[in-house]
Amino acid sequence: MLMKSKSCNSVRFPARLPAGMSRLAAVLVVFLMAATTAQAVQVQDLVRIKGAETNKLVGMGLVFGLRGTGDGGKYLPAMRPLAAVIQQLMDPNVVAAELKDAKNVALVALSATLPAGGVREGDHVDVNLSCVGPAKSLEGGRLFMIPLVGPLPGSPTFAFAEGAVTIDDTDNPNVGVVKGGAQLIRDIRAQYIDNGKLTLVLDDSIASWPMANNLASLINGYMSPDGPNVAKAVDQKNVEVTVSADDQKDPATFISQILQAYVHPSQISGGARVVVNAKTGTVIVSGDVQISPVVISHQGLTITTITPEATPTVGNPRIEEKRFVAIDPENVGGAKLSDLLMQLNQLKVDAKDRIAILREIHRSGKLHAQWVEE
Repeated sequence: MLMKSKSCNSVRFPARLPAGMSRLAAVLVVFLMAATTAQAVQVQDLVRIKGAETNKLVGMGLVFGLRGTGDGGKYLPAMRPLAAVIQQLMDPNVVAAELKDAKNVALVALSATLPAGGVREGDHVDVNLSCVGPAKSLEGGRLFMIPLVGPLPGSPTFAFAEGAVTIDDTDNPNVGVVKGGAQLIRDIRAQYIDNGKLTLVLDDSIASWPMANNLASLINGYMSPDGPNVAKAVDQKNVEVTVSADDQKDPATFISQILQAYVHPSQISGGARVVVNAKTGTVIVSGDVQISPVVISHQGLTITTITPEATPTVGNPRIEEKRFVAIDPENVGGAKLSDLLMQLNQLKVDAKDRIAILREIHRSGKLHAQWVEE
């Protein structure tokens, strides 16, 4: 179900409450309405608009003021541009060979990420720096003003960058950032509508033919319940929405209505997916992940079954220990990963062993889901 969004301001108490209805009851009704809406997911949390993507600016520059941790005078790729700067600003006769003792300068690669919504002239963005040569550290340095261009050959200058370098990772001091160091000199605006079409790009985690088709159908029912379809799924990741000529003149309302609409969680299908992070011990399962019949034995894994006697006592149970666990041992099918994880949790299997077990099931071809390791 695709539901129209409602702001809190749209909720109003009636001037005269119905007989027998207290103001407290009215508050509870409003609360329940809000709770029902909160269970749904907005379209804008599931998609992005094609043409509204992040962009990159790149460049090469020099960081000055280093305390003997620069590239060194023998590194000519840094000394030649340094000589060029000095020639332009101070001494036209200086050559790279005369800078053989310079150790306070480093050649760096620059990149800046522009937000998906675009930027305007005068906006500032962060600039990331990475040493190109043998410099040991950028700590204490300052980026000399340098133009930033687009990543394609022949791109014009979009920004100028300069400023003090900050080292966020002390274990990797030859990588740094200049906070807000790039100032835009051109507008870069997102292109939301192309040839009368608005393309919604589904997030990778839910991209599938069923989900794209569901989203298109729901948009048609919401935006054009009695007219021709305006949305269609062109593949498992993209849904095209036709924008009328009138809406193209002022697209904000049209786009907002779609993005702020609510999709019921039951309509969101992204297929079976298992995401694991061995560093943090996190396992995320989405969809109904199935496991084929398999018997698992893992080093250090002990399954203990306590079977009380007819008159059970805490001090005298019968204990059986096994070092394997069978999943669907009767080969009837339908075993679920969630059941396995629940059992491993009850057995107090640590995160490292859980991930190792899941990884081996995946490698054996018994885990029927997309496998992602972060």
